[in-house]
Amino acid sequence: MSAQLQLAKPEHIAPLLSLVARFHEEYGLETTEEHRRAALEPLLEGSPHGAIYLIGPARAPVGYLVVTFGWSVEFGGLDGFVDEIFVRPSVRGRGIGTEALLALGRALAGTGLRALHLEVDRSDEAKQRLYGKAGFRLRDRYALMTRVF
Repeated sequence: MSAQLQLAKPEHIAPLLSLVARFHEEYGLETTEEHRRAALEPLLEGSPHGAIYLIGPARAPVGYLVVTFGWSVEFGGLDGFVDEIFVRPSVRGRGIGTEALLALGRALAGTGLRALHLEVDRSDEAKQRLYGKAGFRLRDRYALMTRVF
C-alpha cells in the first residue's frame, strides 16, 4: 500500500471530515463537525498557514496529514508543525505513517523549511519509534506547553 501524498483541495472536504472525526474520536477530542469544517476549509482554500495532505489515493484516502507553518529564530527561519496525522486503523502497522512523514519532507523540500516538529506522548514508545524512523527526535530539555484562547 502506498503512502503517496496528495495535496487536499476544497472538493476533498467530505472524506476529510470523516477521517478527522475518526481521529478526534480515537483521541477523545470533543469537537463538532462545524468546528472541524472551520479549521479545515481555510487550509483547503490555500491559506499560507498550512496544508492538508491526503494519504493514499484521493478517491479513497487511507489517512491524512496536516502541517502548519511558523517561524523560528532558533532554527533559522520557516518551521512546520505536524498538527495531525491519521492512518485508518485497518491499515496501520504497514509503514504508511513513516512513509507519509518521509514524503512530507520531500514535498516541502523546496520551501525553505528549516525544521519540522510534532507532538508525541512521552509514554507512547511505539509512536516515538514510528516518528524516529522518519527522522524525528525527542528534545529532552523541552516540553510543549499550550495556552488556549
